[in-house]
Formats: sequence, C-alpha cells, structure tokens
Amino acid sequence: MAETSGSAVVWRKEGDAVLHITLNRSPANALGPAIIEGINGALDEADADEAVQVVVVSSAVQGFFAAGADIKHMSSVDAESFTAYGDALREALDRLAVPERISIAAVDGVALGGGLELAMACTMRVGGAAARFGLPEVKLGLIPGAGGTQRLPRLVGRGRALDIMLTARQVPADEAHAIGLIDRLAAAGEAERDALALAEQLRGPSLPAQQAVVRTVDASFDVPLREGMAYEVSQIQGLFEHGEAKEGITAFLEKRPPEFA
Repeated sequence: MAETSGSAVVWRKEGDAVLHITLNRSPANALGPAIIEGINGALDEADADEAVQVVVVSSAVQGFFAAGADIKHMSSVDAESFTAYGDALREALDRLAVPERISIAAVDGVALGGGLELAMACTMRVGGAAARFGLPEVKLGLIPGAGGTQRLPRLVGRGRALDIMLTARQVPADEAHAIGLIDRLAAAGEAERDALALAEQLRGPSLPAQQAVVRTVDASFDVPLREGMAYEVSQIQGLFEHGEAKEGITAFLEKRPPEFA
C-alpha cells in the first residue's frame, strides 16, 4: 500500500501487517475535525485490509504527539455543535480501543488532553524520554471528555489519576513509565522506531489469542473476580475449539514455528 493522505493525517503499510498512521497537522496536531476525519479514513482502510494486524499511531510534528482538542474550534461552536464534536472525537478513539484492534501509540513530545486520550485509547503506548503527558482540562473549566476520566484510572490507579487531572500538571516520561501510563520507554526521538519494532514483535503470536487477552484483561476491570475467571474460561475454551490453538500446540510438538492465519 502506498502512502495515503488525509487532510491532516497520512498512513501507509509497514510490511504486510502493520498500518502506520501519522498525525501531521502543524503546529501541534490539535484534534479538530480534520484529524478526526483522517483517523477514521485510516481505520477504514485498516478494516478493509484483512492483512493488517497492528496499527501504530505517531506524529510528524516536531515536539508534539497531539496537544489536545481543537480549542479554536470549540470556541466557535454552540452547545449542539460542541456535543457533535465531542461525539465524533470519542467515536474515533473508541474505534482504536476495540479489543479486536491491536494498536500502539508512539509518543515523542507532548500528549495533552485529547492527545493523551488518543494515546490511552491505544492498546499500548511507547514514550520517548523527552515526552510529557497531561490532562489539563480543568484549566479551561472542563474535564477530560474523550475517555480520560475512565481510562487514566484504569492505567495508573485512582489516586495518581486524580493527582494528574486535578493539578493539570505534565507528567515526564520516566514517571509515566514508572506508574504504567506508558508501557515502554524509548530514547528521546525514538518512540516511533521502537513502536514499529514492537508492532513487528506483536505479529508473531496468534492474533485471535491476542484479541482474547485484551478482551479478558479489559473485562477484569468491570466484573467481580469470580465472573472474570468464568469469562477467562470461556475465552480459552473458545480458542481451543475454534481458534488457532491446534496449530500452535502442533507446531510446539513438532519444534517448528506456528503458521497462524
């Protein structure tokens, strides 16, 4: 697949199974309608290509992953249009967050407000050593409205999430890694490279099994332990009966790499 351009987003295949989405709206990748449209266009292409197993989201704008929602756009709309804008942003991020999509955010520079919410919607996050993260919406008299109040506590816990949101402070990359806000810490400027390397690593195991891992882990936040254990049983049984377990087990016994679909 050649590189494809949206109004503020470009995307291309990296190899045969990784779709690389790059935000490219200077000066700070504000998540206005243009980027939302571009993300949806890229994900439409990923959905249409059965070979795509992993999506990587990065930025071409120096110093920024994404600075947040488009405040200029927000200042010019009425309440009804504000609702429509929020719904459109949430729907795009929710498309990244579905368990069936393995996605990685590569964050160099700052990820603030909606930018951090975009990163948190991804399955995993790789942050460069100079990256900074924050949800500063209280400075505008608002709260995070694209999943921030829900996803951040699930990643770092209630107390740390409140500290970050109530103070509106920016979290440096080393702290973000230590508290679980990002999963891997890269050298400054190398988050994209490391995220693409991780995407290649994620191609090896069974995709249905990876999707089941994400579904089962996500379910653990919403149900009592006993129900979560029961759901885990249903997932592993389904993989054994209908997934790629037969090929994985056979390949292990035959001492060869598995040939997953």
